[in-house]
Amino acid sequence: MRVKSGVWVGAYLRRVAAEGMFAVVAKKGAEEAGAIFVKVNRLDGTAELYGPAPQTAFDEGEADDRRWRAIVPTPGAPESEVDGRLERERRFDGDLWIVEIDSREGRHLLDPVVE
Repeated sequence: MRVKSGVWVGAYLRRVAAEGMFAVVAKKGAEEAGAIFVKVNRLDGTAELYGPAPQTAFDEGEADDRRWRAIVPTPGAPESEVDGRLERERRFDGDLWIVEIDSREGRHLLDPVVE
């Protein structure tokens, strides 16, 4: 059984804080199963964006895990590009979550899949 989105986000925020990093929920989504996106703000006008990996990235026994893919992976992508992508995702799915992390180094504590 997959952990509810609201519970996962709460645990993720605590984990990020324990590492001495700063993160906020920029948009609260559906508690049960809203998609989660993580924006990494590098505090220099650039950002990265991570979101749910497609089901094809899961092995048979991992169906309940959360897997991530870099949606705007380029370190140095303009923050406006990331914000534009998030706006398109928001129009498509109003129940999504957006967590924003401030990290000059680009740390996010996620384990993205390699595509």
